[in-house]
Amino acid sequence: MSSTVDVAVVGAGQAGLSASYFLGLDQVHHVVLEAGEIGQSWRIHRWDSFHLNTPNWSNGLSGMEFHPQEPHAFATGNELSAYFEGYATNFHLPIMPRTSVTNLQRTSNGLYVLRTESGEMLAKAVVLASGGMTRPRVPEVARRLTDDLAVLSAGTYRNPEALPKGAVLVVGSGQSGCQIAEDLLEARREVYLSVSRVARVPRSYRGRDIVAWWKDMGFWDVKLPQLEDQSLQFAAQPQVSGTRGGHTVSLQSLARDGAVLLGRVLDVDRRALRLDRSVPESMRFADEKSRAFKAAIDAHIEREGIKAEGALPDPGEPTLPDSREFKEITNLELRSAGISSVVWCTGFDADWSWVQVDMFDQAGRPRHNNGVTEFPGLYILGMPWLSARKSGILLGVSEDAARIVEHILAHVLSDQAA
Repeated sequence: MSSTVDVAVVGAGQAGLSASYFLGLDQVHHVVLEAGEIGQSWRIHRWDSFHLNTPNWSNGLSGMEFHPQEPHAFATGNELSAYFEGYATNFHLPIMPRTSVTNLQRTSNGLYVLRTESGEMLAKAVVLASGGMTRPRVPEVARRLTDDLAVLSAGTYRNPEALPKGAVLVVGSGQSGCQIAEDLLEARREVYLSVSRVARVPRSYRGRDIVAWWKDMGFWDVKLPQLEDQSLQFAAQPQVSGTRGGHTVSLQSLARDGAVLLGRVLDVDRRALRLDRSVPESMRFADEKSRAFKAAIDAHIEREGIKAEGALPDPGEPTLPDSREFKEITNLELRSAGISSVVWCTGFDADWSWVQVDMFDQAGRPRHNNGVTEFPGLYILGMPWLSARKSGILLGVSEDAARIVEHILAHVLSDQAA
C-alpha cells in the first residue's frame, strides 16, 4: 500500500464511523484504517453478558437510528457491533479492516505519513478516532500476585464458566466492576468486591430513564471549563446497569445478593491483600450522589412545570447500613478465602505509542482544543470530554464528528471546498 488521501481516519468505532459519514457527505477522499474489525474495542473488551448502559434511542449515529423499534431497551455488545457493520455497509464507508497503524509522523511539508504493515499512506489531515479505551489499566501491584491465580481485567473477562472453580475477587466498583460482580453472583459464584469512591445513579426516576432526564436538563452538554472541579473529568462512570432491562446498582444491593465487600487494595504480597476501611465511606458517597442527582431532577421538574410521576421505591437502593455494624476485612489471605481468580476492573487507557508527534502533555494525554490539536490537520475524536460531557458516549460523538469535519473543510481542504 502506497497512496495519498485527503483524510485518514484511524479507528472504526463510533468515532471513526461518524467522521467517515460526514466526510462522505462532502465527498472527501478519505479512508478509515482499523487494526481489527469494525467496532473492535466493543468486540474484544466486553464480556458475554454485557449490555449498553444507555437506552437504544440515545445510541444511534447520524443518518441511521439504533433499534428504533425498541427505543427504551438496552442492547447487547453484539447488537451494537452488528449495527456498526450495517452502518458502514449502508453508507459505503471506506473501511480498511485489519490494517494497524504502527507509526504516525508529520512531514516537513505539513503532510502526515501513516505506516502500516502493508505500506505507507500520506494524508493532508488525520483524525485519531481510536478512542480512550484501547487497553485495560491494571495497577502495578497486580504483578505481585502469585502465578497460580487466574488474573484478568475487565477487558479479558468473558463469563463465569471460563474461570477456574473457586471464589472470585473483583477489584473496582465502577460500572464494569459492579456488572461483572453481578454476572458472577447470578452464576452462584462466591464474590469478593474491592470497592472505591464511585457515584451511583438510579436507572430510572419519576417515570423516566436517567439518560433522558440528563438530556433535557443539559447535563450532557456541560463543557469542561464549566466544571467546578476539573478532576471530575477523570472520575469513574457512575454505577448503573443495562442488563435485565436496565436496573439500579448499589454496593448494598451487591452485598444483599451475596458479595463480600472489601475496601481498596493497598498492597499485595503474593496471596495476601492489605485493604483499607473505606467500604462505609464508599457506600455513603454513592448514596449521597444518588440523592443529589434525584434532587436535581426534582428541581428541574418543579422549575419547568413538568407533569411527572411520583418517586417510587427502587429495589436497587436499600438503605445505608449502620457503619458501626459493618465489620471490615483489612487483611485477606486469598487461599484461605478460596479465591482462585482476580478480575481487575480498574479502567482503560488509550494507547498512543504509535503517534510520533509531540502532541501530549506530561501525563501522556493529547493536547487539543475541542478535538483540534496545535498541529494543522491533526484531530482527536471520540475521547471523553472532547468538547462536552457527552463526547465520550454514543450520544455525543456525531456532533463532535460533524464539527471536526467542518474544521477540516475550512482549514485544511479549503481549496477543494471552494
